[in-house]
Amino acid sequence: MSSQSLLIDADDTLWENNVYFERAIARFISFLNHHEFTPEQVREVLNDVERECVAKHGYGLHSFAHALVDTFERLSVHPITAELHAQINSFAHTVADHPVEFLPEVPATLQYLSKRHHLILMTKGAIVEQTGKVERSGLKEHFSAVEIVAEKDVACYAATVEKYGLSPNSTWMVGNSPKSDINPALAAGLHAVFVPHGDTWILEHEEVNQANPPQKLLIVGSFAELREHF
Repeated sequence: MSSQSLLIDADDTLWENNVYFERAIARFISFLNHHEFTPEQVREVLNDVERECVAKHGYGLHSFAHALVDTFERLSVHPITAELHAQINSFAHTVADHPVEFLPEVPATLQYLSKRHHLILMTKGAIVEQTGKVERSGLKEHFSAVEIVAEKDVACYAATVEKYGLSPNSTWMVGNSPKSDINPALAAGLHAVFVPHGDTWILEHEEVNQANPPQKLLIVGSFAELREHF
C-alpha cells in the first residue's frame, strides 16, 4: 500500500482506559448500596448523569467525579457530607493512579506503521490528562503530531484534514469507538478502521455505519492486525 495518513485514537485503542473507570463505578455502586434500585438501575442513572456532565464539564476525571457525586445526591436518602464527598471523589481519582497499560503489540505495531505511513495521534479529553498519558507512554516518537480535541465530530475531522493538508482519499481514522472514531470520520469523507474493545465506554456505543464507496471501512480483531493491511 502506498503511504497513507493514519489518525490513531489513544484510549482503549493503544492502551487500556475504560476498564479503570468501570472498576471505579463498581466500587461506587457498592458503596452507595441502594436498597430500592438494583445495581443495573443505578448504572442507568449514572449513565444519564454522565451525559449531562460531559455537556457541562467535557471529558476526563473532573467530569467523572462530578457525575459520581451528582448521582449519589440524586439517589441517596442521606445528605452528602464533606466526608462522603471526599470518599466519592476518591473513587474517581483511583483511575489516575494506573500506569499506561498497552494493548497487545501496540508499540511494535506503531514502530512498523510509522516507517511506512504518516501517523497522527488523535484523542479527545482533558488536555493535561491526555498529554500526561501520551508522555508516559513513550509512544510520541512514532507520531508526527498529537491532536487533543474537546470532541471528535465531523467538523473536528474536517478541520484536522485541513490543518495538516491531508488527502481524504488516503486518510484513515483508527479507533475503538463507533460514536467518536468511526462514524464521524466516515461522515467527513475519510476511511476508517474499527478496532473493537470489549470495555468501550457505554456512551461511545453506536451502530457502525457502512462506508460509501470509494470509502473503505476495515474491521480488525486487534491493533496488531493493522500490519496486515498497512
